[in-house]
Amino acid sequence: MSLFNSIFENRSTLRRVTLCMSFAAAVIVSGCQVRPLYGTSTGDFGSATSPVASELAAIDLDSISSKYANDDAARVLYNELTFRFERGAGSPAKKYRLKVLMDVSSSAVGIEQFADVPSAYTTTMNSTFVLSDLETDETLMTGRSFKSASYDFSDQRFANTRAYRDAQERVAKSVADDIAARISGYFASQS
Repeated sequence: MSLFNSIFENRSTLRRVTLCMSFAAAVIVSGCQVRPLYGTSTGDFGSATSPVASELAAIDLDSISSKYANDDAARVLYNELTFRFERGAGSPAKKYRLKVLMDVSSSAVGIEQFADVPSAYTTTMNSTFVLSDLETDETLMTGRSFKSASYDFSDQRFANTRAYRDAQERVAKSVADDIAARISGYFASQS
């Protein structure tokens, strides 16, 4: 008979060991703090505030510069980031500055078999961002984000222009989501 079998031969001993292990696991897990990213906490006088949302609203977004003269994608990215940070509320005093540099490129990914004409394109947006403190000009966070979207190419000029714009808007919204989520995660880790 092994040592394990002799210890747990009695069911009451097995229950005690299981209960002790469950209690130890509960004590270990109770130290974890899981909370929603935009969760509210009760502030002074019972008002509910979200520390992450208030920090996001305090970001001053510089105009987005691009390597190329592509104002549409830069405008969409700027508007999406502004909406995600301020969420339609009034803008409080700014404490942070966000600088974003972006680049949009497009490349052919499919060729029609007998015409040697591109049939599909991929639009990619690469962006680099720097979050800094307004007062001290200290860099708090840096990061890179890139997204791609594909679109079909046809023999209609207007349809091609519209498809390219739609792809730019999709990548700009995706990049804005990524940047906002990463900055939100930074502020959540600081609070």
